[in-house]
Amino acid sequence: MTDANRREFLKAAAAGLAMAGIGSRVLAAQEDSPAGLPKRPLGKTGEKVSIVGLGGWHIGSIPQPEAIAIVHQAIDEGMTFFDNAWDYHMGGSEEVMGKALAGSGRRDKVFLMTKNCARDYKGSQRCLEDSLRRLKTDRIDLWQFHEINYKEDPDWIFERGVLKAALEARKAGKVRYVGFTGHKDIKFHLAMLAKPFHWDAVQMPINILDAHYRSFQKKVVPQCNRRKIGVIGMKALAAGYFPSRLGLKAELCRRYALSLPISTLVCGVTSRDNLKQDLGVARDFKPMSETEIDDLLGKTKSAGIDGRHERLKTTTDFDSSYHRRQHGL
Repeated sequence: MTDANRREFLKAAAAGLAMAGIGSRVLAAQEDSPAGLPKRPLGKTGEKVSIVGLGGWHIGSIPQPEAIAIVHQAIDEGMTFFDNAWDYHMGGSEEVMGKALAGSGRRDKVFLMTKNCARDYKGSQRCLEDSLRRLKTDRIDLWQFHEINYKEDPDWIFERGVLKAALEARKAGKVRYVGFTGHKDIKFHLAMLAKPFHWDAVQMPINILDAHYRSFQKKVVPQCNRRKIGVIGMKALAAGYFPSRLGLKAELCRRYALSLPISTLVCGVTSRDNLKQDLGVARDFKPMSETEIDDLLGKTKSAGIDGRHERLKTTTDFDSSYHRRQHGL
């Protein structure tokens, strides 16, 4: 498919999905890049990021030489969005990513995101300085408040000086954009969106079963799209659970998520084969039609309707131990 034909295909598909209440201008704004990996706008930041991104937790779970090689290959093949967090592997994920990005101008080729885990002003400052040091950089492109998974979190972010620390960091040039993440319940995301602040990006689970239970894609994504806030998808495979336990092919899960109006999809990569698969999905991406989506959701409704396969929403098993301790768990 030529570049011109691809653009026309995306515009037509986006228009069809928009009529179904699913798509938006995000899909229509997708464009090819010289490296062959499509990009989409990140809300109204003016930034454009690769439609698949490299997950920070997974990159810290494999031997360092292989992790560094994967980071280098991802950059060489056009992946620009890089995810991380202060608490991943007790800082190990940031450290290995920092080593991988150091030298040869690699840092300037990526849009680097990491997350603040503190729930107070001083702790937030320490998180930021730790992240900058580990990542060997002078600025974080997107700094997000991690795991808004508990009812107290939205108020704590505003009442305990966490947002203040972020705004000071942004003014000082240490942070460029500010957002938040979470995988638990839509009501916590909606509470954050109701606060008096314009978020640059919001990260959330985007997967096939999410459509059926506590649905971020139905309840949170439309609000973000209306307000031109970049949506960062994650958990498309539910940590490999969907392919291994439900028989849903990884490529199908990725394609479904990318057919929704999100800016990028964070992918857990632990091998070159994983990376090759995810890059291939992105390069060959064609949005699913309304009929394809309806058929897929019909087939998965019984599995998804009660949340039993989305334990990231229904248990604390996938919550960071750091955040569980913050809340006395």
